Amino acid sequence: MKTINEHIKKHEFVPFYLLYGEEDYLKKQMKDRLVQALVNDGDNMNFTSFEGKKVNQEEILDLAETLPFFSEKRVIVLDNTELGKKCDEVFLKRLGVLPDTTIMIFIEKGIDKRSKIYKFIHKNGYAADMAIQNEKQLMLWLGSLLKKEGKSITNANASYFLHKVGTDMNLIRNELDKLILYTAGRKEITKKDIDDICSVEITGKIFEMLEAIALKQQKKALNLYYQLLELKEPPLKILALLVRQCNQLLLVKSMSAQGMQNRDIGRTGGIHPFVVGKLKKQTQDFTMDQLKYMVKMCGEMDEGIKTGKYVDRIGVELLIVDFSGK
Repeated sequence: MKTINEHIKKHEFVPFYLLYGEEDYLKKQMKDRLVQALVNDGDNMNFTSFEGKKVNQEEILDLAETLPFFSEKRVIVLDNTELGKKCDEVFLKRLGVLPDTTIMIFIEKGIDKRSKIYKFIHKNGYAADMAIQNEKQLMLWLGSLLKKEGKSITNANASYFLHKVGTDMNLIRNELDKLILYTAGRKEITKKDIDDICSVEITGKIFEMLEAIALKQQKKALNLYYQLLELKEPPLKILALLVRQCNQLLLVKSMSAQGMQNRDIGRTGGIHPFVVGKLKKQTQDFTMDQLKYMVKMCGEMDEGIKTGKYVDRIGVELLIVDFSGK
């Protein structure tokens, strides 16, 4: 990101950019910054965006070979077309002889660094990994956004905010905007402000539910379930998230016992490093046998609901009563 920001600042660009990784917010922000720096407002003649797998490769190449019309650059965005992941020799060969007035921005979720297109862009342009941010990075970002608005928050409350709203940067930004409006007229954002105005991510409530289950706080666990139902969350979705979290707890507990670090656990299990830290702490409240039992019972209940043996709402409630019973 730093390199691309330098390109923008100096107005010195490379012909190819590849923005890849799991953090969609960062990819969109960087794409928008590049387009804003390269394309004049309202210039639809020299800017084209393609999205999705069903794109016409020949159309893209013909456009890329066309000189810009009364402009310095022609900009083409290829958003999740998979041409930044793999392409044929013809596409690659024609990329190599494009006019220097064309700039192509590839956006992909996952890439293979062994692929010919990645190696080509790495050599002739710039490839940027927009990876999911860890807690420290998210807190620094959150703090910088608040500072621009003349606001402040303690580290403890920033961590509490992330725990409550989750790690999706789009969601964080939306909830932060709500907080900024809610606290108009004063500087510091408090825990009460967060509780008053911020929406709780559903996985956050599942996390709280498992905490209540571990502590055998049956009433609290059921209340959290009823709250999710009031938010119109389907019981089967709640069950699926409960299973996912139990499986993640099993994975984290097992890998932690092997001495693996949070980053490696997260990479292996596809879990945000910040979430791994929270899960690791929660695993202390469960034995492996308890977690395996919960996963097994959730699977049996899922089958029972789908075959009509149980009503979905009552079935999930019975599970929570079972898991949180003393």
